[in-house]
Amino acid sequence: MKKTDLTMANGRKVENNQNSITAGSRGPVLMQDVLLMEKLAHFDREEIPERIVHAKGAGAHGTFTVTHDITAYTKASIFAEIGKKTDTFTRFSTVGGERGSADTARDPRGFATKFYTDEGNWDLVGNNTPVFFIRDALKFPDFIHTQKRLPGSNLKSNTMMWDFWAKSPESLHQLTTLFSNRGTPDGFRHMNGYGSHTYSFINTNNERFWVKFHLKTMQGNKTLSAAEATRLAGENPDYATEDLFNNIKEGNFPQWKVHVQIMPEIEAETYRINPFDVTKVWPHGDYPLMEVGILELNKNPENYFAEVEQAAFSPTNKVPGIGFSPDKMLQGRLFSYPDTQRYRLGVNYNSLPINKPKVDVNNGYRNGTMRFDDNGGDTPNYEPSHFAVPTQTDIMDEPPLKIDGDAARYEYDTDENSDFSQAGALYHVMNAKEQEDLISNLTASMVGVPEEILRVQIGHFLKADKEYGERLAKKLNISL
Repeated sequence: MKKTDLTMANGRKVENNQNSITAGSRGPVLMQDVLLMEKLAHFDREEIPERIVHAKGAGAHGTFTVTHDITAYTKASIFAEIGKKTDTFTRFSTVGGERGSADTARDPRGFATKFYTDEGNWDLVGNNTPVFFIRDALKFPDFIHTQKRLPGSNLKSNTMMWDFWAKSPESLHQLTTLFSNRGTPDGFRHMNGYGSHTYSFINTNNERFWVKFHLKTMQGNKTLSAAEATRLAGENPDYATEDLFNNIKEGNFPQWKVHVQIMPEIEAETYRINPFDVTKVWPHGDYPLMEVGILELNKNPENYFAEVEQAAFSPTNKVPGIGFSPDKMLQGRLFSYPDTQRYRLGVNYNSLPINKPKVDVNNGYRNGTMRFDDNGGDTPNYEPSHFAVPTQTDIMDEPPLKIDGDAARYEYDTDENSDFSQAGALYHVMNAKEQEDLISNLTASMVGVPEEILRVQIGHFLKADKEYGERLAKKLNISL
């Protein structure tokens, strides 16, 4: 096959399609990475009208109640005192399927919560897994393409998926999660949620801490076997949606305990794991879970389109005391998510009732499609001004983020085995039945995939754990 050079839309050749431009190997992503911006902006506009990812979903209103004091780490008002309640809206979803796809498909589940705080909206936009397939947003459009349909036949392709994963060994930890029975949770009520990314807390002393969010189901973790998930996909593709709606309707309100892991800012510099790599977890022995509060879902939407379909979540929605990190995937999402919402719902999407904050909104934004309020009346829409206009405040000030390094396209600074060790550890956490189901689920997905690709992928599993790789190779009748 003749080799062709990858180019940008203007014809310029692409010199590195694997790593975003960052300030140093751990620094944040730079706006000057026009390849990243172009790829994400084009990807955000590929399909209409449904979401390009997380198209199939269900949601509910609820409350978050603080149960433990974490004010030493964050000045966010939502956590100001024990017993404080904040209204919420949560949406669950599958990632790769279309709006009519089955709730029980083997797929990560989106777990996004909008907190209507007294300082503005805070969105915690995560999944039911603590890690992800890739760690650089530059690869995200390519990854999602493999989860969608072939451009010719419009069919899904296991070969396409495994071809990408074999070339992306950092995906092994998430693959081990996905192809275990954890990849088919028993509805939305019986699964955990995770912020996945590393975020930051800022306290009243202007000190920064790195933080990861965990939402642990209080209904008990339950999963489906591959056979059960397939049966339900045929009998009731809306199984999880129906289960959530009916339980809330009957007063059986699902709850999750919200926990955080806290890492002092300075410890990130020497910690043995890159704390901003979303393909890795922070071991609980190093950074134990700290309970924060309880999320309860207690009210069904009255109109699915107005409340669930038009709900727009973005990690850019933050409040004082909560911030970002140099996590490359998170940094890419900070552009891609609001860009997608502006395309899908219009530039005024934050004024829709389901997205509207419960505090006053004062800005110079005017006009745009679907403007349905007074459009700011006759007030000036610029600042600074001698007139009475909204002006800046220092309440959002954060401590400087230390950056040291030349701007270039860096791979994550990881050791040779770092992409495999946590996948191997996860395999050994599973009992014998769970391990057998994992091997069977992987095998079923790999049938028909070219042996050249399988051999590369099995090499990754062998690096994770010798037994893990050997059992898979034997099941696939591939000689090592």
